[in-house]
Amino acid sequence: MTVTGRFSNRVRDYVSGRPGYPDAVVSWLVETFGLGPSSTIADVGAGTGISAALFLRHGFTVVAVEPNDAMREAAVADLGSNPRFRAVGAPAEATTLPAASVDVVVAAQAFHWFDRPAFRAECARILRPQGVVALLWNVRRVDGSPLAADYEALLRTYGTDYLTVRHENITEEELARFHEGSIERRVFDNVQLLDSDGFRARLLSSSYVPAAGHERHEPMLAALDALFQKHQRDGSVAMEYDLRAYASRLPSPGAPWPRPPSQRPTGSTPSNAS
Repeated sequence: MTVTGRFSNRVRDYVSGRPGYPDAVVSWLVETFGLGPSSTIADVGAGTGISAALFLRHGFTVVAVEPNDAMREAAVADLGSNPRFRAVGAPAEATTLPAASVDVVVAAQAFHWFDRPAFRAECARILRPQGVVALLWNVRRVDGSPLAADYEALLRTYGTDYLTVRHENITEEELARFHEGSIERRVFDNVQLLDSDGFRARLLSSSYVPAAGHERHEPMLAALDALFQKHQRDGSVAMEYDLRAYASRLPSPGAPWPRPPSQRPTGSTPSNAS
């Protein structure tokens, strides 16, 4: 299965099971980079429109760029009546947007799927001067609570390629190379309350768990239901996340993808070593 098609059979669960993003991240971007209602955002890898909805709610114009037809159609069904929203069927590395047409590029829960040098070049092409790139991830807490620890154990037991595709595999060095400048970093608390159906949808929205028909699918769901009963309070469980945000103004439009330190000439150092 291609990267683009990984979520085609999980759209309904993605819509009902994935967490949103706290309003605080928008306030941070506004205060840090001077964004305003006139700013246009390219939400790249927009999926079903979860992050697009956040920025629309704060008055921005949003172009959702999503190559997966089923996910993009879900975003249009939810947000298409908003005159400040439109969707484009294209990959992150070739958005088809006009040059210098947006003020901000956002990739929420998506950057780890991209060809990073090609995406950086595309950001440089479509951003206006002094444009901003913001990379966002809801990072599920894997410990710190009995629920978090048990859910992580379930994924490690029943997941397919869970450890391979986790977005946490992207290093701080890679993020620094991508931004090639002064990065603003923030972490925000995010909590998702889920009933039993939502908890099941949250699990099944993940591309690294076995789908219906797989021999581990039904045993996994039985284990999940037992986990819900163990941890639920008043009919719901609380999934806790760190929303990790990395943002900067993209320097030097059209600049090539910076080489890692091991490939730099002797004596050179990264421009934003930290």
